[in-house]
Amino acid sequence: MSISIIIAGLVTGMLLGIFGSGGSIITMPALLYLLDVEPKSAIAMSLGIVAVTATITALQHWRHGNVDLKITAVFGLFGVAGTYAGALVGVVTPVVIQLSVFALVMYAAAWKMIKPSPQHKSVGAAAVDCPDGHCDDLQYGHIALHGIAVGILTGIVGVGGGFLIVPALVLLSGLSMKRAVGTSLSIVSLKSFAGFAGYAGSVAIDYQLMGIFTAIAVVGSVAGSQLGHRLPADLLKKGFGGFLMLVASYIIFKSVLFN
Repeated sequence: MSISIIIAGLVTGMLLGIFGSGGSIITMPALLYLLDVEPKSAIAMSLGIVAVTATITALQHWRHGNVDLKITAVFGLFGVAGTYAGALVGVVTPVVIQLSVFALVMYAAAWKMIKPSPQHKSVGAAAVDCPDGHCDDLQYGHIALHGIAVGILTGIVGVGGGFLIVPALVLLSGLSMKRAVGTSLSIVSLKSFAGFAGYAGSVAIDYQLMGIFTAIAVVGSVAGSQLGHRLPADLLKKGFGGFLMLVASYIIFKSVLFN
């Protein structure tokens, strides 16, 4: 077993466990550059790996009451439709465009991670967790539209979109960060399965490699869930943001500008 698979799998799982996002942003470049998987196959396999890992991690959060099933259903339903459509587009999209969009998404994610967190009172009542798990004034239309947009991005470039889903759930749905992470995982799971289905049969998939990577990622996700309760969130977010900027720059220079 390659050390690259072990490291990439553990990092993928830990990011999902800690943040409810970031899995595909690590998985796809790892498959592409460390394991020499063909780009479109890497995108498809990344979706499959994250789908399984996010499902298992979401179940852990659900047991602790940190998954809002109603929001998952609305966001997930429209997200699945967008992801499947995006995957069909991704199959015929030139690789250089997919990788360019992917790198830009990584830069956007890095900015969200590095920028200072808003003060608690600036978020207002929207950030207050609903005691019964549901809010009466949820903006389901906005949630559905965001689900479609993130879903299309997921399908085209193979990212789960959790780093976009989590803030949307806090701002639009009034969930606390903890519930947003758990709910994000359940949504990422649904969308990633849909994206994988859109690619399956159209690109080559190494199921053995995917299975090994997924098993390691699941172990990492369990560790990440535990670690997330112990380490300072701001320190983790800024470190992750800096790492994303480095990887995005590597993709731009190696696969876009000097391909």
